[in-house]
Amino acid sequence: MNTELLQPEVQEFVAKNLNADVSALVLKGSPFPKVTAAELATQIAGRKTAERKLPVWFENQHIIYPPKLNLEQTSSQITAEYKASLVSGENLTDLTGGFGIDSYFFSKNVENVFYNELNKDLAKIVQHNYKALKIDNIEVNSGDGLVFLEATEVKFDWIYLDPARRDDHGGKVFRLADCTPDVVENLPLLFEKSDNILIKTSPLLDLKLGISELDFVAEIHVVAVENEVKELLWVLKKDSTSAVKIISKNFSKKENQTFETVLNESLDTAFSLPKDYLYEPNAAIMKTQLFGQLAEDFKIKKLHQNSHLFTSENNLDFPGRKFKITDILAFGSKELKKKFKSKKANISTRNFPVDVENIRKKLKIKDGGKDYLFFTTNLKEEKIVLVCEKV
Repeated sequence: MNTELLQPEVQEFVAKNLNADVSALVLKGSPFPKVTAAELATQIAGRKTAERKLPVWFENQHIIYPPKLNLEQTSSQITAEYKASLVSGENLTDLTGGFGIDSYFFSKNVENVFYNELNKDLAKIVQHNYKALKIDNIEVNSGDGLVFLEATEVKFDWIYLDPARRDDHGGKVFRLADCTPDVVENLPLLFEKSDNILIKTSPLLDLKLGISELDFVAEIHVVAVENEVKELLWVLKKDSTSAVKIISKNFSKKENQTFETVLNESLDTAFSLPKDYLYEPNAAIMKTQLFGQLAEDFKIKKLHQNSHLFTSENNLDFPGRKFKITDILAFGSKELKKKFKSKKANISTRNFPVDVENIRKKLKIKDGGKDYLFFTTNLKEEKIVLVCEKV
């Protein structure tokens, strides 16, 4: 870690060049004898990422940023704050500390946090940043988190880990047993040291696969930001025998949407032709695939087994997008062409054989406007277009 990066003139240079062409700056070379052009580029890129992803870090002029890969892998501030809301107590250990964002927010809800990171250079940066942020209840350990866990006599209220999802060749892996550290193999050690384990995994991990690999899964939190699933959080409670609770969260600038249920795959879904209102679940709910429970809880019906669109006669407070259906047209009808040819509309397809691009070309519909067109299949296997306005 180069502490020369903290010199006022260097920080001023970084701040002034946040919107500059970093490649051009590197070619010009560094104006500072003890700071390289590559180091400046890393700090500029890091601050730009923090402005969007980590406001607390961006506002602090004394933060040092790590290489791009470490920042890409870290939690955003909004998802880290949510994780922290799930834990409490006296002691928590983060076995895979990374850039230290999660540990920072854990420290707001837990008295003592033990951060562990294999990368010694990254651990030094994190230790410096905690001082800059005036955090004094996080112990930074540079080394293997599992080795620390085996050696310590501390009993933890929570153990947190975010296993690395790349193999020895840099390729992505999704099974928990293929990640580093291997959570599945080390579950006995984890439960020896704590009754509560919180695991962050890739949003691509199949929920059924994760449940089959892990023991004592009590909760699964599906966390989305602006309708994009960012991470899955698995809460394991020692000797838990209750049904798995599923919590889907979608954070957005307009509102935060929550849907909670218990895993129940036997619940049947009712179907219906389109009624007055159309509902499209948010990305977090789509990940859970618990459409039967969604329909039951909101008293809505599905348009088709494979559409994942719902309908009702009433305007409901729904965790997703909702629309008023103003017309229902047959795909390929003259009325459809007459009504929208050379006009603007927002097009979506669900369970439909033609993609959006080809629909636009065929019907000469431009993107935008107030109309929303859903090209889908109804329960009679008819190809239809739902003309909607957003509610």
